[in-house]
Order: sequence, then C-alpha cells, then structure tokens
Amino acid sequence: MLMKKIVLVLLMMVSLVSQVWAAEKDITSRDAKALLDRNKNIYLLDVRTPQEYSQGKLAGSVLIPIGEFERRVGEVPKNKTIIVYCAVGSRSKPVANFLAQRGHKDVYNMTDGIVGWYRNKFPIQR
Repeated sequence: MLMKKIVLVLLMMVSLVSQVWAAEKDITSRDAKALLDRNKNIYLLDVRTPQEYSQGKLAGSVLIPIGEFERRVGEVPKNKTIIVYCAVGSRSKPVANFLAQRGHKDVYNMTDGIVGWYRNKFPIQR
C-alpha cells in the first residue's frame, strides 16, 4: 500500500513538472522585436479578428482568429519558434499555452500585444 502511494505521488510530481516545462513564455513587444531581429525563422501568429488584422499587423504574421484556432491548429509548425499575439496579450495567452502543452518547443506570448508594439513605434504593416 505504501509503495502504491509513493508511486502515485511520484507520477503526480512528474506530471506537474512536465506541465511547468511545457508552459509558454511571456515576452514583451520590445523583447519580441529583438528576437525577430536576431532570428528570421519565427512563426508570428496573430489570433485577433480579421477586422483587427486588416487595420494593421506585424510583417510576416499569419492570422488564425482565436475562434478558428482549434480547427486550424495543425497549420502551426512545431519546428519553429512561435510568437503569439493579439491586441493586448489576453487572447494570445491561452493559445500560446495550448501550443506549449501540445509539444511546440519555443512558444512566446507577447504580453502587451500589437498595442505595445505600436506604442514602441515598431513597424506595422497596413
């Protein structure tokens, strides 16, 4: 009986640790810009609405609106660093976390979103 409890506790600990390791990383728009300047092999995922996207986007970004994400998740490559963004970071956070849980390796949530990007006067494609 004691051995079963020990094994159960160990399994729970391994599960918890793997979830922590699989979590997305938060990144500001300034840090995202620096990362993009250093690494051109980044998948920029915009989860805003098509209307928001048409008003301005990050160059090279791919639009998968959050409402379509579950159906289109297979379009997101597993072999690239991913930066997920929305307007202010609230919609992108659960998407980034979901991708990390699915085994995507380097997933970042841009915490201040395109609003932060714009405030920093970084280029926006219209």
